[in-house]
Amino acid sequence: MWHSDSSLPSWGFLPYVLKALSGELFFVSSSALLCELSASALSFLLSEAVSCRLSAVDLLMTSQIQIRKCTTLPDFHSCVELQKQVWGESDLETEPYTTFVVANQTGGQVLGAFDGPIMVGFTMALVGIREKIPYLHSHMTGVLPEYRDRKIGRALKLFQREEALSRDIRLIEWTFDPLETRNAHFNLNRLGAFVRTYIPDFYGVTTSPLHRNLPTDRLLAEWHLDSKRVIAAINGLAPDPTEAPAVIHVPKLDVPESKFESETASVQSKIRSEFQHWLSKKYAATSLRFTSTGADYLLQPWSDF
Repeated sequence: MWHSDSSLPSWGFLPYVLKALSGELFFVSSSALLCELSASALSFLLSEAVSCRLSAVDLLMTSQIQIRKCTTLPDFHSCVELQKQVWGESDLETEPYTTFVVANQTGGQVLGAFDGPIMVGFTMALVGIREKIPYLHSHMTGVLPEYRDRKIGRALKLFQREEALSRDIRLIEWTFDPLETRNAHFNLNRLGAFVRTYIPDFYGVTTSPLHRNLPTDRLLAEWHLDSKRVIAAINGLAPDPTEAPAVIHVPKLDVPESKFESETASVQSKIRSEFQHWLSKKYAATSLRFTSTGADYLLQPWSDF
């Protein structure tokens, strides 16, 4: 429900505002929303960061895919099987179904995307606490290769956001590989997360082919769920990334397969040093810009936002 405010206008576009704030405007374009919102109304929406709460979050339909909470042992076993298909790790490094049981039981999240009875994606989050404030650490999100590029990952994250907000949890964090710039674009530009922490070799070298036998360096995404930045990003209202006080370039690698691992390791080492330099100066990575030679992380001082 809306926070009480005696000065709140009785605007006719209230349903659109409610949908925008609850993360339900999955397929409404920014132009359609702007037609309904006057400039002054949009300013009020973003400046006040009014937050909409749903009393219960149980299920979402997007296209032919159903997003819902996972609460049963068969659901958790399906998460394990999908995990094996996505990451291809050894049995020792694969999360067992009991981890999903505990996450569900202790206030975390296990959410699934289903095409009929078949699980095609999932996300699992664990409960964290920092400075006496609870948050969620989104440990795993995976979608089957044949179901990618269908906005299933986005639907999972937006459902995850709404479920957390329904419990008054306002922060979700997760880690991602800084070399995976497409993922960075999704996290920073489309979801509105930002990064203030670089973790060298977070998991150690793993058996997953996705990790390319490299140190598992990670950026820590912070997703402040009811912030102005996130509300704008998830509704397509954030400006395109342009310039910033600091830039970290990740080049495209066009090298023979025999040299790919060594070249990737060299790039990883370079950007590790650059991130550690700028983040130590209280800068944050806030967006990503693609270029003809690769991609640029754009960084600015924390104080700017």
